Amino acid sequence: MTTLLPRPVGDVSRSGNRTSPWRTVPGVPRWAEWAAHVIALVNVPSGLWRLGLAAGISFGLANAEMRQLHTPGWGSLYLIALAALSELFGFLALGLIQPWGESWPRWVPFLHGRRIPVLPVTASAALGSVATTVYGGLLVYTSSNAHIDGTAWARWLIDILYAPLLLWGPLLAVVTVHYHLRRRATDRA
Repeated sequence: MTTLLPRPVGDVSRSGNRTSPWRTVPGVPRWAEWAAHVIALVNVPSGLWRLGLAAGISFGLANAEMRQLHTPGWGSLYLIALAALSELFGFLALGLIQPWGESWPRWVPFLHGRRIPVLPVTASAALGSVATTVYGGLLVYTSSNAHIDGTAWARWLIDILYAPLLLWGPLLAVVTVHYHLRRRATDRA
């Protein structure tokens, strides 16, 4: 008997090949797949800029700005951590369209293979959507209205690198709604 439910992560197909936890699960439309991948990438431009600052590249900022950021120095650790954490949170959106967001991966002790409850994922992603909408809006607003010592192209670069963050919250909201509706439908079937 064939089931309409997606196979758990790491399941073995009829041909004996292990299925990939990175594939998109059945029932996810192209727009949701695209949106989840965009979410995972919106932090890359600002993250690369932060990593450059952490390494001491000024990107046109004045020495006073670099000293205020404490880079290079202990401020570099903060910038690296912020870049990594932001990318990790963006990457989690892929769980809304891939098997590892529906079943616990095989490397998770005691839980591997079990279905992940819909409500905690949906609630967390919804809160994340609100937080990233506010975060992205405030970050873009403050970066474009703050007095920054540096060259004109430095200001232009900052605006361009932080603008993609405006997409994060709204895209996460629509992918979260789709995840919730899709999972509720498959769990009821």
